[in-house]
Amino acid sequence: MKRLITLFLFFTFIVVNAQEQAYGDGEWFKFRVHYGIVTAGYATLQVDNAYLEGRSVYHVKGEGRTTGVSKLFFNVEDYYESYIDKYNDRPYRFIRKIDEGGHTKDIQIDFDHNAGKALVYNKKHNTKELVSFPSDAQDMVSAFYYLRNNLDVTKISEGETVDMNMFFDKENYKFRLKFLGRETLKTNFGKVSCLVFRPYVQAGRVFKEKESLTVWVSDDNNKIPLLIKADLAVGSLKATLTEFKGLKHSFKIIVD
Repeated sequence: MKRLITLFLFFTFIVVNAQEQAYGDGEWFKFRVHYGIVTAGYATLQVDNAYLEGRSVYHVKGEGRTTGVSKLFFNVEDYYESYIDKYNDRPYRFIRKIDEGGHTKDIQIDFDHNAGKALVYNKKHNTKELVSFPSDAQDMVSAFYYLRNNLDVTKISEGETVDMNMFFDKENYKFRLKFLGRETLKTNFGKVSCLVFRPYVQAGRVFKEKESLTVWVSDDNNKIPLLIKADLAVGSLKATLTEFKGLKHSFKIIVD
């Protein structure tokens, strides 16, 4: 189970998009991570209004943990937070606190967009480092909400790719997302019209190849991630949306 919750949180955060403000205060998602009928863990995302150093922001909190038998084999407790500007979707602070089978990290990143510098505070080792980042970079949580508000899916064609800059820990990364098209998905809530995306991932120890991940997102103004499916180096894993509340827009179900 090592790093699986982290990976699914990451890709849940970054692969959805919208044409207008898609979310707001009180939005909450819960995902079940599972091998077939066997539940490996759960992940949640929550949005709240907040202030950070006088700025009006959305405070987003993500949590992922293993459960049941999976917890006995490999215990995961991961927490993520991002403070996002309400008006331009830029991150001001990112927090990553994880414990994955004894592998721990406790990092806080403060972004200075005027200077183009991020202060990376490693609380575990009590070190601070200033690192440059591109002017449009997102953290792994804010990227999810940025794309929901800024990528116009009415102008994207099947097979087209979208690139964005991401700052993670103390490194800059290029993230690429490929649009596969539209299809109808059977969900716990009924049939839903979906946008289908394929994030490019690094092939190797976890994923079979760089196109091993597929994501289904509701084709409405909310852009809810409904299903994430991954072909791993060993077996296959899914993350399924099981509960939600506080949506800003109506959730569209196809009625037969």
